[in-house]
This record gives sequence, C-alpha cells and structure tokens, in this order.
Amino acid sequence: MEQKTGAEELRRTSFRRNNRTVLQTINVMREDYTPLESVADALEGTISYADVTDCVNYLTESGYIKLRIRGSQTAVTDLADAEFGQLGAKLTAKGIQLLNGKIDDPCIRR
Repeated sequence: MEQKTGAEELRRTSFRRNNRTVLQTINVMREDYTPLESVADALEGTISYADVTDCVNYLTESGYIKLRIRGSQTAVTDLADAEFGQLGAKLTAKGIQLLNGKIDDPCIRR
C-alpha cells in the first residue's frame, strides 16, 4: 500500500508541475493563439504528449486558457470538440492572474 501512495503522490506532483509548465509555455509563446502542437513540440523531452494533452484539458476546464480552431474564429470549449493539431490556446484573464500569484489552484504548482 505504501508504494502505491508514493507513486500516486509522485503522479500528483508531476501533474501540478506540468500544468504550470504548459501554462507558462503558452504565455511565453504569446501568439494570438499558440498552436498546441507548438507547445507539445517545445516541451518534448520534458513532458510527454499525453501529459500535455491532460494539462490542456485541465487548464481549459478550469478557465485558465481558451481554445479555438487555428485560422478561424471558431472557439471550442474543450479538446473533444476538435483535433489537438487543429487547436490554438490563449491565456484568459484568470490564467494571467494565476501566473501573477493573484489566485491559487491546488492542481498548479506555484
């Protein structure tokens, strides 16, 4: 039982760290809407593609980023609405507040 608890804590810690890294990467790239593939490529070797997808899902559902289909004005509400490679992301005001330490989230490392 102890090993499982340790592995689960490691997974939770990694998820919190990865959420912060993905959010910061989208912020640093600062295009109108940063292509999600560019985020995944920039983090290759640091965060797996599957983990980037998990983070984007969490960040979208939590209101820290918004998604839209690249090259259009079509907003999407979550990853299930379009293919990952079609999407771009942009920080919301809430995402900027989080990065600036004005709000806290237990699933995002400070």
